[in-house]
Formats: sequence, structure tokens, C-alpha cells
Amino acid sequence: MSLKRVGSLLGKELWQGPKNFIFIWAIVLPVVLSLVLSLVFGTLFSEKPKLGVMDEGSSQLATMTRELTSVTTKEYGTLSEIKQAVESGAVDVGMVLPEDFDSSVIQGEKTELTVYIWGESLAKNRTILGATIANLVRELAGQEAPVEIESITLGDKVSIPWNDRLLPLIVLMAVFIGGLFLPATSVINEKEKKTLEALVITPTTIGDVFVAKGLLGIILSLFMGVVILVLNQTFGSEPALLILVLALGAVMASEIGLLCGAYLKDITTLFAVWKLGGVLLFGPAFVYLFPQIPQWVGKIFPTYYIVQPIVQISQQG
Repeated sequence: MSLKRVGSLLGKELWQGPKNFIFIWAIVLPVVLSLVLSLVFGTLFSEKPKLGVMDEGSSQLATMTRELTSVTTKEYGTLSEIKQAVESGAVDVGMVLPEDFDSSVIQGEKTELTVYIWGESLAKNRTILGATIANLVRELAGQEAPVEIESITLGDKVSIPWNDRLLPLIVLMAVFIGGLFLPATSVINEKEKKTLEALVITPTTIGDVFVAKGLLGIILSLFMGVVILVLNQTFGSEPALLILVLALGAVMASEIGLLCGAYLKDITTLFAVWKLGGVLLFGPAFVYLFPQIPQWVGKIFPTYYIVQPIVQISQQG
């Protein structure tokens, strides 16, 4: 095997790749699926409620809002600035604190708090911000909440969000569509066009060809796996370890693709094998999708040993 010849063949594959429908499909499908599912289940663009504060004095309430972790706080210096921020949607709610606000609240005097609301803000954001402001004012006045809320979980004690359940399926699709289909279709096309025979007449060997096509599948597979994890904000605290696991999964996908390319005669047969073998590839994803299925079932499938480490690293740290 010659590294120079492998590099030359890989460069040719990368240059011709974007002209191939399978190459584009392997990139577009996982991204579109991830975006659609994220929008459906509310995991994409789900920002914290935004609160604008304009302090005419030096209110302690303004300091308290900066310490909030569940709300994004932005401060403004003038009344016109905070009004403009609310009108443009930069904040969901704008609160104007009068100069003597703290002393009036502490002394129990009646005081006014001017609040501007962006008309297109989400109802849940208005509710959260309204309750947050009320709690902060009560805390500033030194009063305890008049009620104590006891939460009782009904049904399953452990509720797994749908975005967490769907992540294994999306990651497997991202890794295996590119990693498997690209090398397989490339080898099959070479056989159908008889260019593979022409290549091996030259000093290029079958090993050079297969390594180059396998590397292309690994590169695309690994890249798409990383993209999907970034899009779903689940890259975790151990990115190097996560990339290593994705790389091993990409090697597995590419090897299966090369085997399919070597033994299958045409693209139609490849798609038929993909349909039949999809159970073996995506079985673990359905175990995660429906927690009622015993977890040991997932261990039967080879791709479980890709998905399980990814879930543990990205979701459980």
C-alpha cells in the first residue's frame, strides 16, 4: 500500500464527492431530521426568558436580577432605550425601577413598578418573568412566600425528555448514512463502470482503493456525528473522548460499507440490504426511544456499543 497513492485517490474522492447524490444526502438528511425534531420537541432555539432592567436609583432588586440563572438579564440606562428593546423584541419584559423603590417596598408602602411587555413574547416567558419579579420583590421586602408548593410526580418516576430519547437515533443515522453508503456506492459504481479494473492495471492496488474510499466514509461519518451533537447541544464535557468514540463508530460504518460494496452487485441490492439490515443498525436507538423495553435487548445489537458510550459521555457526563 502506498500512502501517496491513497492520498491521491482520497483527494479525487473528496473532489468528486459533492457531485454525488449520496454525498449530499448523507449531509442533508441527518441535519434536516435533527432540526425538525428539535423544533417539534422544543429543544432548538429554546432561549431563556429575557428581562430588561432600567434602574433610576441604585435598587438592590437590579443586583438580584443579575444573579438569576433561569432568566437572561439586560440592563439599560434610559427609558427610551428599554422601550426600544421591548418594542424590538430584544427582551420579553422591560422593568423600570423608580428611585425610591427599595425603601418604599421595605417600609410596606404602596409603590408603582412600570413594566413593558413585548407583544410577540411567548406566554410562558411572560408567566416566568412575572413570577420571578414578584418573588424578587417579596424577597426584597423580607417576606416569605405565602404558600409552599409540594411537587408529586405521577406516572414514571424518571421522565426522559424526548430530545434525549431521539439523540441515539439521529447520531446513528448521521454516522452510518455517510460512513456506510458513501464507500459502498463508490465501490459499486467503480465495478459497474469497469474503472476498478482499469485502476488495478496501474501500480494502484485494490488495498489503495479500499483504504481511500474507507477514509472518505470515516471523514464524512465523523464530521456529521460531531455536527449533530453540536446542533443538539449535547457535546458534553469530554469532547476528546466523545470524538474518539464517534471515530470508532465511523470506522465500523465505513468497514460495513466497504464489505457491502465488495459483495453487492448494484445500488438496488444495496438499498434492499439497508432496509433489511436497518434493524441491526438502529435497534439500540429504539431501545432508548422506548424505555419500557429492557435495556439488555439493546446489547444484542453491535451498534449498541457505539450509542451507549456516546449517551453516557454527552448526557451523563
